[in-house]
Amino acid sequence: MIQMTARRRSLSPLLTRLRDRTPGLAASLLGGAVAAGLGLGSFAVLVIVLWISSPYPDNGPGGALHVAAALWLLAHGAELVRTDTLSGVPAPVGVTPLLLLALPLWLVHRAARDVASGDEEPPQASGRTAWSGVVLGYLAVGAVVALYASGGALRPSWTWTCAGLPVVVMGAAGAGVWTAYGRPAGALDDVLVLLPAGVRRLVLGAEARARLSAAARAAGAGVCVLLGGGAVLLAVSLVAHGGAMRGSFFQLTEGWSGRFAVLLLCLTLVPNAAVWAAGYAAGPGFVLGAGHVVGPVSSNPAPLLPPFPLLAAVPEAGTGGPAHWAAGAVPVVAGVAVGWFVGRAADAGWSRGRTAGAVVRAAVLCAGAVAALAALAGGPLGVGVLARFGPVWWQVGAAVVGWITAVGVPVALAVRAWRGRTRGGLRVRLSSAGALFHRPKKAERTEKPVAGPVETPAPRHIAETPARQHVAAYDQADAYDRDDAFDRDDAFEPYGCLPPAPSAEPVPSSTPWYEDALRETRWAALQEASTPPEEPAEQPPATD
Repeated sequence: MIQMTARRRSLSPLLTRLRDRTPGLAASLLGGAVAAGLGLGSFAVLVIVLWISSPYPDNGPGGALHVAAALWLLAHGAELVRTDTLSGVPAPVGVTPLLLLALPLWLVHRAARDVASGDEEPPQASGRTAWSGVVLGYLAVGAVVALYASGGALRPSWTWTCAGLPVVVMGAAGAGVWTAYGRPAGALDDVLVLLPAGVRRLVLGAEARARLSAAARAAGAGVCVLLGGGAVLLAVSLVAHGGAMRGSFFQLTEGWSGRFAVLLLCLTLVPNAAVWAAGYAAGPGFVLGAGHVVGPVSSNPAPLLPPFPLLAAVPEAGTGGPAHWAAGAVPVVAGVAVGWFVGRAADAGWSRGRTAGAVVRAAVLCAGAVAALAALAGGPLGVGVLARFGPVWWQVGAAVVGWITAVGVPVALAVRAWRGRTRGGLRVRLSSAGALFHRPKKAERTEKPVAGPVETPAPRHIAETPARQHVAAYDQADAYDRDDAFDRDDAFEPYGCLPPAPSAEPVPSSTPWYEDALRETRWAALQEASTPPEEPAEQPPATD
């Protein structure tokens, strides 16, 4: 008893020291655990509702909970293994529903963001503590769920679970902390500095960061166009194969509960089908079973598959026609979008090589994002023929790079040239206006001062106010389109010799110019300046 008391007393200072060194760690751990619990609870409620409404439940609520835990792990990219097969050989299930993946990503992102920012000042925890706490809390719940799911019919693959789950959680938590701090660029530099020296020179520095930022925005536009075009192709194919799709839907199951479950499954797989359609438009197509490729040029006969509404919308086997070749417009539009964004973002100092290099960077980033989605959207659904489903990620990535580079580079160079011509025309007009603005009038050059009362001319800036307003509006609207000399010297002002613009309100003066005493003084000074000095009279010669 005395030893246990002494041990507790020795551990309490360590815990206190750890708590003092890492404030907010408990809140971060709790936030990660709550995020994992909310996601798992959502899956459990959905599965329990479907199990209750099913007229032929296979087992009790324990089996439904095991299925919910397995689906929660599948939503994180972990591969499952189905053990209750007719042949007795375990069959892998590796197709991740992308719509289900959005829920865990959002929950982890929000948990890390809330802990790192918080409503209090200062925040509950530092960025590093918030990230580590949320990740550890989430993974602790994930380990318990994986152990529980290993006792069901759908068991997690430990290799994929240990590799995929931490990567997803750490990435989402890092994005949440980065958002809480206002998305600073310095945090990205701390990550990019870990790259090799040859790659580091391409992404670090002010100019490299500007080009990388432009390429990232253009890549985002390209990804949106590719996925949006894939969704459009999917909708067209579903409408064209509407009869076969309805037949497979009613053939697959009976009763409203089963049809509702099939409808939910189809909805969760719609983003996967859009990615498949994007791969189809890019050229490589997708694999519908090992050795059966479906592409716009030709499609191999598909194996005997179970009836499913989304599979019923697959194009028929055979050589593709003009209707299938029209899908190639999707990557072409994506390349045009990338080239347009890069051309618009090109600085005046960018050469043709730099502009083309920015397009290539955008193509690589866009291809990487599409390839990652293709890898998640496909996977095995069994053994043998069912071992491969979906697009091959590296083929789709290579095709996207080729399309965007081939189309985007000419478009970017054309947009750059057009904008340079527009900027050149504006500079010529501005130079002409400045030359006229500084040219003295003929009357001002030949006029000679005359004696007598001098009328004060109207202030020059009154007549020149429209020109100055035009110059100011041009400088404000197109500040980035100035000459290189202006960019190198921010203090240079080409119109510094001009008088200042009149203020809206007159400045009060203690001695107004119209007082009589000051007017007489000015008049006397003008008369004295205009009167020529008198020559001294000759003195008569002195006589003795």
